[in-house]
Amino acid sequence: MPPFVRLAAVILAAGESTRMGTDKALLRLPAAPASCESETFLSSAIRTFSQACCEVVVVAGKNAAALTLVAEANGAVVAVNPDPSRGQFSSLQCGLHEILKRGGDAAFITLVDRPPPQAATIHALRNAFQTADPSVWAVVPEYRGEHGHPYIVGRSMIDALLQAPLHSSAREVQRQNASHISYVDLDDPLVASNINTPEDYSALLRSGA
Repeated sequence: MPPFVRLAAVILAAGESTRMGTDKALLRLPAAPASCESETFLSSAIRTFSQACCEVVVVAGKNAAALTLVAEANGAVVAVNPDPSRGQFSSLQCGLHEILKRGGDAAFITLVDRPPPQAATIHALRNAFQTADPSVWAVVPEYRGEHGHPYIVGRSMIDALLQAPLHSSAREVQRQNASHISYVDLDDPLVASNINTPEDYSALLRSGA
């Protein structure tokens, strides 16, 4: 990646969190200090990616009003998916359009229902992308053989994602362009973590991760 490339971040947070029963973006992180009631999945993700990116875009849906308060308080911007019922891929395309509109050339992609990764993980992924061969369009983390988030997409992969039909998925587009993806093995279980249900969240709270 040339040094002039503007690296941004997209946080997908437009889901209705039906299995959780409450908006996952606004759940408290277990590692947050007791005195910091506002430290949520979303605010912590914004803070984490702001340290490595020129812009952080949060994709919201029906929850836009609540998420905008958190995003603006933490220096991020919100892109609203007008119809999140079309699926997560529509939110990804919405976020990527916003990144390009704001002059970004590459982006971290992550889901709001994952605890933010370790700082070393962000650094390792960014370094892998910066030093990759031009034929590499995306850098994806692995933990014990499992692919996860956040991953980085360059302009060629962004174009492929935006040109794909709305019924596609990011995984399908990655499969179609597998020769252009570099996988980075990391010692960070958070890249493969996924918090979907109250039971998942309770387990996270107990772990103190």
